[in-house]
Amino acid sequence: MSPLGIGRESTWEGLLAGRSGIDTIKSFDASNHSTQIAAEIDGFEPMDYMDRKKARRMDRFAQLACAASLEAMSHAGITIEDVDPTRFAVIIGSGVGGIKTLSEQFDVMRDRGPQRVTPFLIPMMLGDLAAGQVSMLIGAKGPNYSVVSACATGTDSIGEAREMILRGEADVALAGGTEAAVCEIAVAGFNSCMALSKRNDDPQGASRPFDAQRDGFVLGEGSGVLLLESAEHARKRGAKPLAEVAGYGASSDAHHITEPEPTGDGAFRAMSIALNDARLSPGELEYVNAHGTSTPMNDKYETLALKSALGEHAANIPISSTKSMTGHLLGAAGGVEAAISVLSISEGAIPPTINLQNSDPDCDLDYVPNEYRRQMVRTAMSNSMGFGGHNAVLVFSEPTA
Repeated sequence: MSPLGIGRESTWEGLLAGRSGIDTIKSFDASNHSTQIAAEIDGFEPMDYMDRKKARRMDRFAQLACAASLEAMSHAGITIEDVDPTRFAVIIGSGVGGIKTLSEQFDVMRDRGPQRVTPFLIPMMLGDLAAGQVSMLIGAKGPNYSVVSACATGTDSIGEAREMILRGEADVALAGGTEAAVCEIAVAGFNSCMALSKRNDDPQGASRPFDAQRDGFVLGEGSGVLLLESAEHARKRGAKPLAEVAGYGASSDAHHITEPEPTGDGAFRAMSIALNDARLSPGELEYVNAHGTSTPMNDKYETLALKSALGEHAANIPISSTKSMTGHLLGAAGGVEAAISVLSISEGAIPPTINLQNSDPDCDLDYVPNEYRRQMVRTAMSNSMGFGGHNAVLVFSEPTA
């Protein structure tokens, strides 16, 4: 579920078309905010995926997770009846959880009194309730929890689900991230720490990773969930995998609450761990979906980290930031970008980095500017970094099962 469309196909088509999902904010009046643009999902109807009663008791971030999870299961051709439900895990995280509901209920308490606050406030705001609601919706009775590592959340969730399957604790897992934080308090908060683009007169051109005139990220909403299963389980049911989760690496900058470490060392180490886990040399990597937030520091330091991790091959490996089109989905970013990396392998194409028009000497790699590339991709890496110094990296490869 992304600002480019409802579901995998429309999102992928939007990426290859180089279409931006960013526009003037529609969900609230942002006219008094420094930033008045965001990447919102148009046309999402939660009742297409669940009944009205369930939908009304979920924050939007959980609704999006349920929708993405059901799509993942449908595309994988699997139902709960095909699985031992006690070995079906749900590991879906969110960076900020039900911030919209929490913000709305503060208004209710102030204007109408504490007795009028909804009894569903707490279960709607808790970050683990995306995973909880998905498990209840489909009947999954295996491990069920939320990983929270800011904007690395979705990537860490997939990595941890993969490790759980490798340890033999689950056969199948729904894993990824979800976020719905386009609301007044979130926009105000990110503006206060100087993180958001203020290019209000050019919404579609505002997210411009690696461009010399980038001025901040664009807040977005969405959910990306992958259906993971062991190779043995996939073989038994005759499933055809799209890709293999070949490697996972995580590290900490231990540097600053919001700023990346200026040498890129933390990101470099996470990439190196993931490549080693995948038993790949840098020269065997064929695509990188960069974190690429469109902030001045991230893009510069991620470029340094890529050069350190990939060495002499860094200049020859296509790299793109799909946040140029989706905006920054916070805790959902890693899940959506993992799905995009898998699609690059299964579809043989590399999405572009749009709005890359002005050369920055600090960002001098091949960022696939403005137009997608039709190219065979057998290995892909997806990078995520988050406030708090979190770094998480996944490596995908062609399926061997």
